[in-house]
Amino acid sequence: MKDFNDYVNAYKKQLQIGDIQEAYAGLVKYVTKLGTTLSKNLSKSYSFGSLFQGYMDYTYFYYSNKFLKDRKLKMGLVLNHPKMQFEVWLLGQTIPIQERYWEYFKNTKWNKNRTTKPQYSILETILIENPDFSDLDRLTKQIENHLIQVTSEIIEDIKRSKLK
Repeated sequence: MKDFNDYVNAYKKQLQIGDIQEAYAGLVKYVTKLGTTLSKNLSKSYSFGSLFQGYMDYTYFYYSNKFLKDRKLKMGLVLNHPKMQFEVWLLGQTIPIQERYWEYFKNTKWNKNRTTKPQYSILETILIENPDFSDLDRLTKQIENHLIQVTSEIIEDIKRSKLK
């Protein structure tokens, strides 16, 4: 079994290569620009929050609208680093709100094959499974289109739930 020093040495080797720093900085820069673009393009539908870089696990920002805020809910656009995919998460402001909405959403298509509530959210769904970072403009458009569609579907499900 490795000890902490072994991990630090492996980390140091990877840092000396330099690829991780370049990739991470590029990903954070892209998600920052993505948030700015979505904020500009979708400002009539949603308000967008600041970027959270995470710890090489998730880079994300929140977005919401009046309907979601009235229910103490918000959405997150998440770059899941270990899986290298973009996801949309539905989040509640407090644990009781998360639990109440989890009870409804655990039996919907959004949590299919899931037996326990996600650690940080009510639901997590894949937006772009294998993003192609070679054409960032095209990727941004894909994310925007999928985000609009998925968020609308989730909001419709919230409306059907009649939860407040």
